[in-house]
Amino acid sequence: MQIDPRRLAVLRAVADAGGVLAAASVLHLTPSAVSQHIARLEAETGVTLLDRSQLGGRRAAGLTPAGRMLAGHAARLGEVLAAAEHDLAAYTGQVAGPVAVGAFPTAIRHLLVPAAAELAVTAPSVSVHIRQFEPEPGRAALRTGELDLLVVEADAADPVRAPAGLVSTKLLDDPYHFAVPRAWGQVNDLDVLRTRPWVDGPPGSAVRRVMDRLSAQHGLPLDRRHECLEFPAALSVVAAGLAAAVVPALALPAPHPDIRVIHTPLPGARRLELLHRRGRHEPTPAARLVATAITTPTP
Repeated sequence: MQIDPRRLAVLRAVADAGGVLAAASVLHLTPSAVSQHIARLEAETGVTLLDRSQLGGRRAAGLTPAGRMLAGHAARLGEVLAAAEHDLAAYTGQVAGPVAVGAFPTAIRHLLVPAAAELAVTAPSVSVHIRQFEPEPGRAALRTGELDLLVVEADAADPVRAPAGLVSTKLLDDPYHFAVPRAWGQVNDLDVLRTRPWVDGPPGSAVRRVMDRLSAQHGLPLDRRHECLEFPAALSVVAAGLAAAVVPALALPAPHPDIRVIHTPLPGARRLELLHRRGRHEPTPAARLVATAITTPTP
């Protein structure tokens, strides 16, 4: 019996992702291709690895006990390959390979794009793949291997600990400011808080946490009349004269004829952090090079 290590890697992806469909997304294969790899691995080993009793039901197909046992060996094989890559990079001094990095739009624009552009010149053998991800889907993609690095945001006044299995490195604190319609005139920060409508963020967002904190600290209900996920959308509401918004410095546009920015310490800052998987050989040499470029941006 000879086991194809590539099919072992597919089995491991099914185990890590929680099913064939999720593994197909991580591996950039069709679900049919993943199923074929598993079927061929079953033929090689002579045992059933995929529990197909849930196919067609609400739950994703999982692994049999034999499948979970073999997936454990696949995980160890992955560690051996990561160690080999790490040692070879140290021996030759050459770093190469793809690195998938996830982030939200402002981090992509101000951190990932400059880092990728720099590495395209200084380390052309490292291929940076930029992916837009929201925090929770991004953490899931990081755990399954779809991403190698992930930039997330949190309220600097209440930073979130890195989830189990992940390591967090602080990138920077991005101060928040109030963006208000210029048509409102010279209103100050407290007047805006007390008497004006606001653009809130969706539940779980950093902006929502800031708005909740401001409301609690100042004993104000806040008229949260609008809700936007993206800062450009929130700023368009501001420019139309409809509401004020809390916007971090990195997301502020160039001077806008219909928007005035109130620089105030009241809203605090958001903290940008870089996450990677916890492991003896994590991040990989290529991912470590990308992480260094992100954490030390070119002036």
